Amino acid sequence: MTMPAATTNQNWTDTVRAALAGLRGRLSADAPLGPRTWFRVGGPADLLLQPADADDLAHALRHLPPDLPVTVLGACSNVIVRDGGIDGLVIRLGGGFADITVEPDGLVVGAACLDMVVAEHAAGAGLKGLEFLAGIPGSIGGAVAMNAGAYGSDIATILDWADVVTRDGGTARLSGPALGFGYRRSRLPAGAVVTRARLRATPADPAEIRQAIATIRQSREESQPTRARTGGSTFRNPEHGKAWELIDAAGCRGLALHDAQVSEKHCNFMLNTGHASAADLEELGETVRARVQARTGILLEWEIKRIGRATPPVDAGPTDAGTGETP
Repeated sequence: MTMPAATTNQNWTDTVRAALAGLRGRLSADAPLGPRTWFRVGGPADLLLQPADADDLAHALRHLPPDLPVTVLGACSNVIVRDGGIDGLVIRLGGGFADITVEPDGLVVGAACLDMVVAEHAAGAGLKGLEFLAGIPGSIGGAVAMNAGAYGSDIATILDWADVVTRDGGTARLSGPALGFGYRRSRLPAGAVVTRARLRATPADPAEIRQAIATIRQSREESQPTRARTGGSTFRNPEHGKAWELIDAAGCRGLALHDAQVSEKHCNFMLNTGHASAADLEELGETVRARVQARTGILLEWEIKRIGRATPPVDAGPTDAGTGETP
């Protein structure tokens, strides 16, 4: 089924509602996304689907028009939703994807589970090896999709398998090798949605595990702007070196554009200090990239995902808001 470019949002809604007869979850039109993101910016989704469970998700994907644009959002901790919103359908997993099952040597966890909750659950079960998840803001589905990592470990080191629903409504169980993990990436099939994953762990003293989590929390609190509206690491570390060091050396610590600012506490983080728009944040990030490239020849790669309809650039130049000494 092909939809003409002039199709209105109402036509999208009518077509999809008709296709999803029997859906047990929720389908909302013109659904605000900004309040769901950690930056608190961005326009609405044309349509927002919140399936009841994996079967409901498979039913939906099986019956959606194949050319309907579909975007999957998790905890929205590392995403900038552009001010124009997102075309087509956005999928967001909820409570039906948040179960945690304890096994002798690991956990089976739903894709909507927050990474921190999984780390704490493992500690309570006396399972070691998942502590690093306490330092990653986000959900397990997103962590699998991008091979999230921190504090010396990543998803690739602990994943046994992930269950996915494919764009055509089929299901598959993919092993770690099949996902082809690399630095902050996986080869998840195009359009596939992670629904749950099995994470490997080792029995250990719960008190020891809780202490390790406390250490990670303290380290994160001391080195990152955890109480701000942010999106985590803005740029990937280049092959040799640290992104924050390059940003700092280029004089970008504290750089600001309206209410978008490079954090003074850790300059690989951007902040919304008030009423920044998504365009402000994206332009600030591009300014940082340009300054780093001009000084070092290295073009930083975005780690934060920028999605949605483009908006005109903001016609204003950045200003220096301050400097600091620590990453």
